[in-house]
Amino acid sequence: MNNKAMDVPNSLPDTQQSDGINYSQDIVDNNSWGRLYATRKQFTTIELTKDEYTVGRLPNCDVTITEREVKKEVLTTISKLHFKIRKTKVGDAQAVYLEDCSFNGTFVNGEKIGKGRVIVLQSNDQISLAAAPFRVYLFMSASSYDSLDYPEAVRSRYVISRKLGAGACGEVFLVFEKKTCNRFAMKVVEKKRLTKGGRHLLLDPEKVMNEVKILTSLKHPCIITIHDIVDTSNKVYMFLELMEGGELFDRITKKEQLGEPEAKLIFYQIVVAVQYLHSKGITHRDLKPENILLSSDKEETLIKVSDFGLSRFVTSEMTTVCGTPLYAAPEVLVKNGRGGYTMQVDVWSLGVILYACLSGYLPFSPDNKKVPLKEQIRKGNYSFPIQYWRGVSPEAIDLIKKMLTVDPIQRITVDGVVNHLWLQDELMRKKAENLMREGLHGIWPDENSDPVTCGPHLAKRPRLD
Repeated sequence: MNNKAMDVPNSLPDTQQSDGINYSQDIVDNNSWGRLYATRKQFTTIELTKDEYTVGRLPNCDVTITEREVKKEVLTTISKLHFKIRKTKVGDAQAVYLEDCSFNGTFVNGEKIGKGRVIVLQSNDQISLAAAPFRVYLFMSASSYDSLDYPEAVRSRYVISRKLGAGACGEVFLVFEKKTCNRFAMKVVEKKRLTKGGRHLLLDPEKVMNEVKILTSLKHPCIITIHDIVDTSNKVYMFLELMEGGELFDRITKKEQLGEPEAKLIFYQIVVAVQYLHSKGITHRDLKPENILLSSDKEETLIKVSDFGLSRFVTSEMTTVCGTPLYAAPEVLVKNGRGGYTMQVDVWSLGVILYACLSGYLPFSPDNKKVPLKEQIRKGNYSFPIQYWRGVSPEAIDLIKKMLTVDPIQRITVDGVVNHLWLQDELMRKKAENLMREGLHGIWPDENSDPVTCGPHLAKRPRLD
C-alpha cells in the first residue's frame, strides 16, 4: 500500500478455494505413470497409462472437449488438437513432454508455450487452455503420488501436491483425495515445543486439538470447514476446504484501499460469522485480514473466517494474552493478561479490520516514535486523516468509532454491529445471503433457515502481524 501499507507481513493464505470439483471415480490403475487432475468440475481426471495422449475438440482425441465441458463461446477458442502429452525414456530415467498444437495457446503455470513448441512437464505443473486463467489440469507424475514423509493414514487417502503456505505452527499443502479427486488444503500442525526468535511456543496436543474441536463444531457458510483429520503422536493433519481468492490482506494491499460497497459486502459476512461464533460461545481472539479468506478474485465474493488456533469456548472470563498486537483490544494488553476480558475483544478486532479496509492502513502503528503501540491501543489513540477518509461515509466512520471504543462495556456488541445503520443496506444483504447460500451447497436443514445464522430466523431485525 505504498507509504501507508499495513504493518503486517504479507503471508500466504492457509487455504485456497477449488472450482467446485465433484468426482466419484476411484483411480487405482497400477500401470499409471502420471495423472492429469481436473481442476474444473465439468472435466474428468485422466489416469495416464499410454505413452501419448491428445486433447482437443476432435472426436478422435483421447480427451475430446465439447459443450458438456465448456460453454459454446469458450469451445470456439479450443483448437481441434490443442495439446499432446507424452512419456519418453531418457536413458534409465523417464521424461514427460507437452507439445502445444493450438492457435490460442496452451499455458503451463501461466506461461504460454506457443504452437509447435515442446516443454518438459513436471509434477504440480498447471495446464491452462486458450488463456492463462482457464486452468483445466494439474499434472502429477506417479513418483509424486506418495511420500514417505507422511503417515500411511495420509498417503493411503491423499496425494500431496504443492505447498500453499507456512506459518509458525506448520505448513499448508494442496492435496487431492484419491477416492474422489476432490481438492483440499492440508494443514500440518506439530505437537511439540517450537522456538521462534528466542520465544517458545508450546504446541501441546491439547492446544493443537483445540482448533480441531472448534472447527468440527461449526457449520456456517462464512467459516472454513474441516473435511477430515489424521491425528498422530507428533502431528495433526487437518484437511480443510480450499479457497482460491487469497487473503483479505492481499486484496487490500493490491487495491491500496477498498471501495465502500466492496468493503461493506466483505465486512458484513465477517460480522455474521463472528455473530455465529459468539452465539456458540466461541471467541476467535485472532481476527485479522490474513485470517479472512476469499472464494475468488471477484469483487463480490464469499469470505471465510479461518485459523482458529487461538480460539476458545468461553466458560469464564479470559485472561491469556494472545492474538496479534496490532488487532488486540486494550483489555487484552492491560495488566499483561492479569486482568480479564470477554468476547468484546473480537468486536475491537472487527473495528481494526474495517478501518484497514476503508483506508488501506492500520489505526495503530509501531512506527509512532512518540507513543508506543500498546499505549496507542490502551488509550484508543487513532484518527481519520482527511486525505484517506474524504470519500468514506459518516455512517462507516461512526461504526468504526463504536467498535474501537476502549471500554469494552461501552463498546458496541456484535449484534449491535449487525444492526448498525451502515449495514442496513438491503441490496448488499441480498448479495451476501445469495453468496452464503451458494457457498453452503444446500446444508440448511429446511427452507425456513437463515443463511446469516444457519438456524431458525431471528426476531425481525431492522433493515494486519
